[in-house]
Amino acid sequence: MLRLAADVHRQMVGHCLDRLPEEACGLLAGPPGGSTAEVCYPVKNTDQSARTYTLDPLAHLRADRDSDERGLEVIGVFHSHTHTAAYPSATDVEKAPDPGWHYVLVSLRHGQAVVRSFRIQEGSVAEEPVVVEGL
Repeated sequence: MLRLAADVHRQMVGHCLDRLPEEACGLLAGPPGGSTAEVCYPVKNTDQSARTYTLDPLAHLRADRDSDERGLEVIGVFHSHTHTAAYPSATDVEKAPDPGWHYVLVSLRHGQAVVRSFRIQEGSVAEEPVVVEGL
């Protein structure tokens, strides 16, 4: 299960809406070894594409350093799907770098954000519940 603080959820969805028509992306941080996202790091999509994303490496480094200074760690990544459902594409599965991360998809295809989270390990995709705390 992934738990999102309400402000993290708002910031993540807001970033995805702000970046339309491109896919948006970012990182989520929380207590080490945990499943609660307490900080959202919106990151530039260096692909500048409506179909793919690549996290800006410098922004990723900054997020790693900032989360470490806070006693947190990066626990996941999010990105939007502008034209498709909130489910990992074959490219998303192929590019999933860390089997311990939460992979959050924000679908905007119907005008209202649909947020889902997945675990991706060795090409296998498993959905997990998402709880937004404080709403």
